[in-house]
Amino acid sequence: MIIAFDAKRAFHNRRGLGNYSRDVIRLMSTYYPNVRQVLAGVPADKLMRIPANAQVIEPQGLWRYAKGLWRSMGGMLKQLERAQTTIYHGLSQELPYGIHRTKIRTAVTFHDALFMRYPENYSTAYRKTFELKNKYALDVADCIIAITEQSKRDAIEFFGADKEKIFVVYQGCNNQFRMPVTEEQHKTIKIKYALPERYMLQVGAIEPNKNLQLILHAMSMLGAHCLPLLVIGGESAYATKMLALANKLGIGDKLLLRHNVDFQDLPAFYHGAEVFLFPSRFEGFGIPVIEAQCCSVPVITSRGGCFPETAGQGALFINPDDAADMAQAIKKILTDDGLRNDLICKGHENTMRFTDDIVAHNLMATYQKIESL
Repeated sequence: MIIAFDAKRAFHNRRGLGNYSRDVIRLMSTYYPNVRQVLAGVPADKLMRIPANAQVIEPQGLWRYAKGLWRSMGGMLKQLERAQTTIYHGLSQELPYGIHRTKIRTAVTFHDALFMRYPENYSTAYRKTFELKNKYALDVADCIIAITEQSKRDAIEFFGADKEKIFVVYQGCNNQFRMPVTEEQHKTIKIKYALPERYMLQVGAIEPNKNLQLILHAMSMLGAHCLPLLVIGGESAYATKMLALANKLGIGDKLLLRHNVDFQDLPAFYHGAEVFLFPSRFEGFGIPVIEAQCCSVPVITSRGGCFPETAGQGALFINPDDAADMAQAIKKILTDDGLRNDLICKGHENTMRFTDDIVAHNLMATYQKIESL
């Protein structure tokens, strides 16, 4: 078996799709070192180490001047064939056009349909382009890997995907979140990022779907129970709006935005938090919930969607349109040690569904099904 991976986001993306891609590649090289990998893309410094069992293929000739087309319009196909690829796995809802005319078996991971559910957050060009790419990939793939049952439903609802070829394989959580954090590490990040002694935490892209505005309105209701909110994510126009909203609500000094945080520092941020807040309106999986649970932080997240599936019994669930509901949940966790400890214990239990060995085994079982077609 020789598995090729679309490595563009593994090499270049610091967010969810990049983390997912790197994790799949890492798991396959760790648990199945005898399975040769082909990584399709142009490597970047620092983001990932190339596994010993992997070969990198990059654009050649004129394709070097059209790297995007090389990846999406089939420029890599002859290189994949020369590498004797048996399975190509598109890790971010795409497959190179024309791959259905080769003998290479294909899998594609489907994460979410956010650009279909919330079109107002995306440009028309973006939506149309990715609708076409996603539709092609889901139509021609031999197997669709959905990261949750919710993702499976979305693939069927928005793209008419064949449910018979969809397999749910939960994604894992990077092992760094399962490691203890030393007191020295806590002290280091507090100085490095100018952190308060106590804080609430939100991690993820700072965009409307993540629902930061709900948290701010809830904070304005908490009075003496209102702790600073530390938000880790990239700079955005929405972040600027949220700073203005916080000032308007009289809690401008409580909103702390931190951009460009080193990935290896994230566990210490989680461990230092009093509560993790994730009232997102919609996600494909919601990996920060699992990261928080691994780090012994009580979680508040949204009712419905993928969140009960991901968080299990280890979270308080709130209405993502009800700030009072969020405020009440925050107050409960900050004042009820019994509830807090119960959520932490149940969170730990829940994370055992997403360990490296389980995720790696489920991925390999899926590849073996594809190979037998």
